[in-house]
Amino acid sequence: MTTKPFGLFCPTSKACEVLNPRWAIQILGELSTGSTRFNDIKRGLPGISPTLLAKRLKEMQQNGLVERIDDPASGVIDYIRTAKAAELDPILEGLARWAQRNVSVDVALEDRDADVLMWTLRNRIVVDALPPGRTVVRFNFSDATSPASTYWLVVRPGVPVELCAADPGFEVDLFIETGVSVMTGIYLGRISYGREIDSGRFFMSGDKRLEKTIGRWLRLSMYAGIEGLARAV
Repeated sequence: MTTKPFGLFCPTSKACEVLNPRWAIQILGELSTGSTRFNDIKRGLPGISPTLLAKRLKEMQQNGLVERIDDPASGVIDYIRTAKAAELDPILEGLARWAQRNVSVDVALEDRDADVLMWTLRNRIVVDALPPGRTVVRFNFSDATSPASTYWLVVRPGVPVELCAADPGFEVDLFIETGVSVMTGIYLGRISYGREIDSGRFFMSGDKRLEKTIGRWLRLSMYAGIEGLARAV
């Protein structure tokens, strides 16, 4: 435990002492999406330094939240959530639902890091809903604050979806031009595709099948349809 104890014996305070260190909850969230390698966790949390990430993972191992698995043959190290960590899922999901209902749209959409957004969208692609073979979707963001503003998703059956910040050299099937805040708002359910397309803030060109079925092959957040969601006006 690295934070100074609150000096309170109530269980809620003790739980906060374990989960309070900066980035601990976000690391658990990234692990829950399937990231197990150090670099993948770091990719999903660009605001944390490698040194601090290594420190937090070690602390979380000590607190029984994360298990480190070493493969001596390959040298690969994986970090896996323990059953103790998975027990937090309903609590963290409750926090997310609360935020969707009570955090204003302006605050929810104020971040402009396209890299974080695209790493999230990479995990939301429904491969079986796309045509057979390779599908390439290029996103270009007008308001990105990250080093890159253009990304390519390369989708092929049977392999993980590939996210590229440099042109992979394949023919693009669908071009998407929008803003990070717009795409984030759509992903979170705060705004709709139709509204942003009509306003000219979300533009697609290319394969018409992909345009018409984007709601099927690009899943929105699991919190996008909750009751009482605070939407843009």
